Amino acid sequence: MFEGKTAVITGAARGIGQAIAIDLAEKGADIVLCDLQEEWLEETAAAVAKTGKKVICKELDVTSHDAAQSVFQEIATESGSIDILINNAGITRDGLLMRMSEADWDSVLAVNLKGTFNCTKAVTRTMMKQRSGAIVNIASIIGLMGNAGQANYGASKAGVIAFTKSIAKELSSRNIRVNAVAPGFISSKMTDALSDDVRNAMLEAIPLKRFGEPKDVANVVTFLASDMAGYITGEVINISGGMVM
Repeated sequence: MFEGKTAVITGAARGIGQAIAIDLAEKGADIVLCDLQEEWLEETAAAVAKTGKKVICKELDVTSHDAAQSVFQEIATESGSIDILINNAGITRDGLLMRMSEADWDSVLAVNLKGTFNCTKAVTRTMMKQRSGAIVNIASIIGLMGNAGQANYGASKAGVIAFTKSIAKELSSRNIRVNAVAPGFISSKMTDALSDDVRNAMLEAIPLKRFGEPKDVANVVTFLASDMAGYITGEVINISGGMVM
């Protein structure tokens, strides 16, 4: 499906980013992993290497415009092309608005929204020269429905959704597609640590009555990055077990 193509995944060290990297590699893509978590990044790289595909690791602070420009230029030079970009890097700093610090607001917007801007801008020149490319941004259902205690996170992911639609219109004439996915509750160390009461309350809100798995997100991202989605751009696909319809 992706033979001869290069995919860059930010926030690739674990969780959803790791699952996406492995899935794209299993389907033929060479992989570039970008993150600041060096130890976990090596773990993901080892898993990708088992597929037999080429894997490169790049340390990248997505909040830095200059760093993004530099790293993506390196990738384009080393790989010859950048065919797929997955903007997955993201953080949370939850808290009620009355108690939320300015630093917690700024850091979440910087990583989740500005980081998506920085990396998308950095890859655009290469993709425009190629006259092809697929960008998939990882948003969240919180960007669609909101959630108490996550004003910063919700605002950042709503911004990612609007950014996706705007950039899709800008880049479509160069055969570059831009889409987003909005995951719901996905199994992670955080959900594993929840009490039974909290878990059950969360599950009650999910029509399919289970948490999603990182692979559930990876499956949709891989589809959107592939030629099977060649006539899809500017879309946001919810992966929430029915929480948002």
